[in-house]
Amino acid sequence: MTERTDLDLDALRAKLTAHREDVLADEAATAGDRAVVDAGDTAMGRLSRMDALQHQAMAQETERRRQVELKRIDAALERMKEGEYGLCVHCGESIATRRLEFDPAAPLCITCASAAKSG
Repeated sequence: MTERTDLDLDALRAKLTAHREDVLADEAATAGDRAVVDAGDTAMGRLSRMDALQHQAMAQETERRRQVELKRIDAALERMKEGEYGLCVHCGESIATRRLEFDPAAPLCITCASAAKSG
């Protein structure tokens, strides 16, 4: 457990918290888009119903991705509490400061992230 002294943890924590609030606001604003489409609605034409189902499926996938992002943010905030923030969760090496400034929730160093992407 090595605390990084080269990082502005307060600024990164604020960035993570603001991003988390934005994701939650988006989630609340799009709740209606994920609502069940009534397939038996006779007032709705077949093409309109197909369009509504496609829109619902896209909204549900967007919600799934939002949940993944919330987990990444929460995990980063937890690593901050534990004093392990800024260290790769795979190899334990330091994650580049610029990488964390760009994506404060990044759990992997660039080497491990590249290996995970190609493997």
